Amino acid sequence: MSFSFLRCDRDFIKNKIKTEFSKKLNFEISKIIINVAFADTYKLKVKPGKTYLLRLINAALNDELFFSIANHTLTVVEADAVYVKPFEADTLLITPGQTTNVLLKTKPHLPNATFYMFAGPYFSGMGSFDNSTTAGVLVYKHPSSNNHLKKLPTLKPTLPPINATGFVANFTKKFRSLASAKFPANVPQTVDRKFFFTVGLGTNPCPKNTTCQGPNNNTKFAASINNVSFVLPSVALLQSYFFGQSNGVFTSDFPQNPTIPFNYTGTPPNNTMVSNGTKAVVLTFNTSVELVMQGTSIVAAESHPLHLHGFNFFVVGQGFGNYDPNKDPSNFNLVDPMERNTAGVPAGGWIAIRFLADNPGALC
Repeated sequence: MSFSFLRCDRDFIKNKIKTEFSKKLNFEISKIIINVAFADTYKLKVKPGKTYLLRLINAALNDELFFSIANHTLTVVEADAVYVKPFEADTLLITPGQTTNVLLKTKPHLPNATFYMFAGPYFSGMGSFDNSTTAGVLVYKHPSSNNHLKKLPTLKPTLPPINATGFVANFTKKFRSLASAKFPANVPQTVDRKFFFTVGLGTNPCPKNTTCQGPNNNTKFAASINNVSFVLPSVALLQSYFFGQSNGVFTSDFPQNPTIPFNYTGTPPNNTMVSNGTKAVVLTFNTSVELVMQGTSIVAAESHPLHLHGFNFFVVGQGFGNYDPNKDPSNFNLVDPMERNTAGVPAGGWIAIRFLADNPGALC
């Protein structure tokens, strides 16, 4: 597991904090990186009565992480480089690839303790994973010496249970765009194309003469969208399309909806095998898109962090159970939805996003 956070430099803060929600804050400025690959426990040294801007980055490959500082409340002000309506939280949830800027306001007087900073996994599925907790220490600088630190107790935060799906859902719903004149939320009010993708785990046969760690020794886990597990091409998709040489590299027949509808969050079908292919959805430039991603209970219901490369999107809705196309759209937030580039499909639930396909990419 790798977890890091960076506190930004002075110029960055001057440029980023000048928004309608900013106040005259007293900042301690420096650059700090925490990386749990180092054996020594990191110490973040602060002063009383200051406000620090921390940039949290989940640099883990496959772990969603809770983060908390003992006896301190954080104010969330940004996510994925987009301002949000500020809100307070004692514990954060960050999926792989996500970033979150928070304000840490230190205690007004020198406390008689130091404080652990914990990051631990959120996991709701099957299979093996790293259940360790990484730690740093928040230390208040003493004006005279550091000898007093050896005598101080170190307080620990309490992270949510490892499978706290309810906490994760409530936390993610707190994110709202500023949606102001200066920082508008340009969410598409109408859409040209709608897609419904199931997202989850399935199985593939285990290669001959090998043993796999799937649901049984004869199968291995395979992630899939609409029951298609991606096969990595030998030529970059964008490169092959740009030069008109996509024949044999990919096909444009990726299913817009599940080929076989079923009770997505109920009893899974007996056949959990997925198909394999290099399939793509081809969009016309400036197409407005609505995509609903539905988690499934095949193999196990689990949270699925997803990233849309090259785009920001608006999270207009989410919920548990099966998405209802007749009822759920009436509750979509088209006023101030969160804009980001990475979001999690809830375990046993769904998420709806909207975006404008206006970035065809560039070849170097």
